[in-house]
Amino acid sequence: MGILDSIQQLAGQAGAAAQGDQAKIAGGFIEALAAHPEGITGVLDSLKANGMADHVGAWAAGQAQTATPEQIEQGLGSTGLIEKTAQSAGVSSSVVTSALAIVLPMVIQHFAPNGQTAEPSTFSSLAQQVLGKLL
Repeated sequence: MGILDSIQQLAGQAGAAAQGDQAKIAGGFIEALAAHPEGITGVLDSLKANGMADHVGAWAAGQAQTATPEQIEQGLGSTGLIEKTAQSAGVSSSVVTSALAIVLPMVIQHFAPNGQTAEPSTFSSLAQQVLGKLL
């Protein structure tokens, strides 16, 4: 199952009312990540520098390791991605961190398998596919 299917399935599991928000958050995050100067590499570096190296390693290897919204806030707080995603999705930062606790492991597994980040052109292409399906 690809990342697009996984995100859509998660959105569907969240229920009809929440489906739009979940999809908007996932799409907003991918959009913010694609525009971020350091891209996925910057996200990985920020997470690792802020105490989430074990999580990043597990997610990149395809292992399920849970994260709390607080850990997501701590790991990404300095990147500006949470705020940009919230603004794009039209939701609060706390809603974004809750959703990213679920979505971020899939994004990392897909865009940085085994810790190897996708080429920028590949990431941009995949991000546009995600956005096209979600928004």
